[in-house]
Amino acid sequence: MLAFPSTYTVGITSLGYQVVWATLAQRSDVDVRRLFTDQGDPPHGGGRGRGPNLDLFGLSLSWELDGPVLLDLLEQQHIPIWGSERSDNDPIVFGGGPVLTANPEPLAPFLDVVLLGDGELLLPAFLDALQEHRTAPRQERLRRLAQVPGVYVPSLYAPRYSSDGQLLAVEPTEAGIPATVAKQTWRGNTLSHSTVITPEAAWPSIHMVEVVRSCPELCRFCLASYLTLPFRTPSLDDGLIPAVEKGLTATQRLGLLGASVTQHPQFGDLLSWLDNDRFDGTRVSVSSVRASTVTPELAQILAKRGSKSLTIAIESGSERMRQVVNKKLSTEEIYAAARYAKEGGLTGLKLYGMAGLPTEEEADVEATAELLLALKKATPGLRLTLGVSTFVPKAHTPFQWQGVRPEAEKRLKLLTKRLKPKGIEFRPESYGWSVIQALLSRSDRRLAPVIAAARGSHESLGGWKKAYRAAVETSPTPAEAPPAWDDVIHSSWKPSRVLPWEHLEGPLPKSTLAKHQSEALG
Repeated sequence: MLAFPSTYTVGITSLGYQVVWATLAQRSDVDVRRLFTDQGDPPHGGGRGRGPNLDLFGLSLSWELDGPVLLDLLEQQHIPIWGSERSDNDPIVFGGGPVLTANPEPLAPFLDVVLLGDGELLLPAFLDALQEHRTAPRQERLRRLAQVPGVYVPSLYAPRYSSDGQLLAVEPTEAGIPATVAKQTWRGNTLSHSTVITPEAAWPSIHMVEVVRSCPELCRFCLASYLTLPFRTPSLDDGLIPAVEKGLTATQRLGLLGASVTQHPQFGDLLSWLDNDRFDGTRVSVSSVRASTVTPELAQILAKRGSKSLTIAIESGSERMRQVVNKKLSTEEIYAAARYAKEGGLTGLKLYGMAGLPTEEEADVEATAELLLALKKATPGLRLTLGVSTFVPKAHTPFQWQGVRPEAEKRLKLLTKRLKPKGIEFRPESYGWSVIQALLSRSDRRLAPVIAAARGSHESLGGWKKAYRAAVETSPTPAEAPPAWDDVIHSSWKPSRVLPWEHLEGPLPKSTLAKHQSEALG
């Protein structure tokens, strides 16, 4: 059974979920059923509940705050939520996706297996190993799975803490288990595209094609760039065009996805091909594009193909802050992107930024407001939307050692005050939820009782805080208590500190990330 911690409409729009489901469905030795929070395929063996033949329960996780939903879905299927309580008769519970690849430790006690990295080769290798040892006792199956590159079995590793609760190491519990587990990277010539096209999706009847994977820019905070390195691009003739052609036999809506789609070396050729008269009825949309790659031709072709707006990430209106985060983007390039969008016939420009970045001062936030007001004056008639999130540290990035800055809350309010009266649509993300996101992104497995206690009230900030307090009060020793709230959320850590995910290897070593942080902050 393959689950997604949201409704069908949301889950079926996830390209990662679609690809994993298709990989499982194409195997003759697997009978896969889908499960969402509001519906699911008929269970194995009929009737209600999980059925007698459920060997595997998988979950794709792309958002930290969805953790408690995993537990609800397990209980719904009558599967013990704690891995330590499962028997030979219970399915192997596995998970994957960016959240679990970055830092699975807060959810580790609930998962038997975590798949770290790209699924193209990792998922088949995991299934092959599982089939080979299918009749073995549960513990033996887990030991065998732990030998597969990229397969992390949390129960075979134990954290070691100091008396005051500092993490000292996460180590194998028995001989023969790898000391570290490395994220797996797919280096093939093709990337992913939709396997399900439905009007019920959040983006109705759209065929999604992954144009690039990772991003060459390496903004210091960016999980989508650092965790998925290296930057990979499928070829136009063998990869992208066949993927697009396949989807357009079923729909006239095409979505081109990736962290920086316009940096595909043949993106101009792809656009020229889509400008062909035979695509006149096709609606094309692209995810976020790098501002410096926006041209009048890009805007013109997208407008001709039904797009109304472009999305660019600027991070800050301050040149200084963009240098700090390694955003190689000048103010003039931002002005040019807006100008070209309007000249090409687009009616809107969506910009994304951040508040509370390391070393940010109030003057930097004022510079963001000034930039938006100047853009509005320079491109009258172009609808401007600014979305701003609070900086949240992410594992395997240079800013993983930085904390959430409380000043961010006030700075979001400052932007609201400056921009909304001037007719600029401002969409701030909740500071309070960014705090909870940081709690989940930087914690170790001592946070698991908090996640379990948050169920039923995890949609409210108060519910999370109450669950945290309850877990602290019931912990017998400091070493067993949840990580200290201020330390894990707001503190800047020393690079020498042992990180909860230190035994899990990302694309770049810790020393390289520390060097990138030093270059950013001086």
